Amino acid sequence: MTKVRVSIPGNVQEAIELAGIVRAKHQADGETSPLKTLQDNNWTEMSAKLDACNVQHLKAEELRRQMELAYRERDTLFKPISETLRASRDLLMGVYRAQPKKLGDWGFKVSDSPSRVASRLKKAAAESQTV
Repeated sequence: MTKVRVSIPGNVQEAIELAGIVRAKHQADGETSPLKTLQDNNWTEMSAKLDACNVQHLKAEELRRQMELAYRERDTLFKPISETLRASRDLLMGVYRAQPKKLGDWGFKVSDSPSRVASRLKKAAAESQTV
């Protein structure tokens, strides 16, 4: 005989919806509901918690939508700021070509260590000469 599996959704919204369906069936069956036998997890107590949970879930979803909108608006406003920062850096690099560390006075982080890519290329070149 095939083993039957009955799953509970991992998605919170789907689980809340399922709990609502179970509660409705339990309430419709009234005193004949087999769920009346639950001692520690009874639906009478869970009903109020389910309603509160659903309210908080809807609030969280609305806040997520507001957050996504705020990020889109922020990104739109930030694009010209980012371009201005790059242009400022590039101009200052020309002005202080002989002293690039001066850009640190402007708040830029200046690193004079070789990049990882340059280090790898240098290492690979050195290894190929020894072979």
